[in-house]
Amino acid sequence: MRRLWLIFAQTVTFGVALLFVVSTLKPEWLGKAPVFGTSIVALQESATLGEAPTLVAPSYRQAAKKALPSVVHIFTAQKVRARRHPLYDDPAFRHFFGDDPGGDGPSSSGLGSGVIVSSGGYVLTNNHVVESADQIEVALSDGRNLNARLVGSDPESDLAVLQITADSGKALALPLPAITFGQMDDVLVGDVTLAIGNPFGVGQTVTMGIISALGRSHLGINTFESFIQTDAAINPGNSGGALVDSRGNLIGINTAIYSRSGGSLGIGFAIPISIARNVMEQIIETGTVTRGWIGVEAQEITVDLAESFGLPDTRGALIAGVLRGGPADVGGIKPGDILLAVAGRAVEDPHGMLDLIAGQKPGEAVSFQLRRQNKLFDITVKIGKRAPQRREDD
Repeated sequence: MRRLWLIFAQTVTFGVALLFVVSTLKPEWLGKAPVFGTSIVALQESATLGEAPTLVAPSYRQAAKKALPSVVHIFTAQKVRARRHPLYDDPAFRHFFGDDPGGDGPSSSGLGSGVIVSSGGYVLTNNHVVESADQIEVALSDGRNLNARLVGSDPESDLAVLQITADSGKALALPLPAITFGQMDDVLVGDVTLAIGNPFGVGQTVTMGIISALGRSHLGINTFESFIQTDAAINPGNSGGALVDSRGNLIGINTAIYSRSGGSLGIGFAIPISIARNVMEQIIETGTVTRGWIGVEAQEITVDLAESFGLPDTRGALIAGVLRGGPADVGGIKPGDILLAVAGRAVEDPHGMLDLIAGQKPGEAVSFQLRRQNKLFDITVKIGKRAPQRREDD
């Protein structure tokens, strides 16, 4: 009996030892991977017997492979137009000195990036990439260089939509590799992200970082701002390129960087896909973007202003001016009022007020909550149409 017990004990001990060795060196035989702390890592056995195993870092090759074909390089050309001297408008002057010898000068060129958003050839990019361009050319990832036309642009969000066109006499090979859209509801600070574009014209480049912040505003870049901030390297030439998540889905359009040298300092900004998609769809459908407007000038409520007005906090927007005859004036809003809510949504500051009003449909009657002389009340304002922003000539 004692011998049987000894054999049993030795068998169990050998089995436990064998299980430990297998689970450490060959976990795939057991259908699982080893866990260290809270991260599951892959263990690669060295080809040389006795050499310490090495850990394989996570790879985002599948995300890059999925998104890369949809990101294009954009090349633009613009003729430098010479200013006409006013004396050439005088017939007597032209009689002696001839016609204006000026005219168009040499062309200036620029570059940026874009994202194919439909198999039919629509490309989403930044407005500043194609602004004032006389000629636009798109280089696809497969090496093809094709012409493109501007469908429409929105300077206030710095977005533009192009459509790739075939060369004269040739049919455009369809479908083009359109990117997959992500969901902003799934994006959180700390998520891994990839920035894809053509920095400094060196060629298609992928950089990696994380989402550093969401909803960045008050940067003075665009009229309407709610940027994704990332530390993925974004440099000149990346503008209009793709910011994708770890699955290769588009979550933003790379737009700007904070830099003192012109290069990346780890603070880049991208327009969220929720905003970009709305603007894109309006441009494709109508050629322009329609936003609400009521004709007011607002300012931020500081702590000093809140104390002088006897306000409980600094939330809301102080109405500093009202356009005579505008929707706000007709609706009963007066200078000195404090706007607290639009259509039931709270106004935190003037920037938030602008976004909320712009999101309303022109012609609709919308409820506004105001504070006037420490009294709360609601009024209804018929939303007007915001005039599109036009770039002033230099």
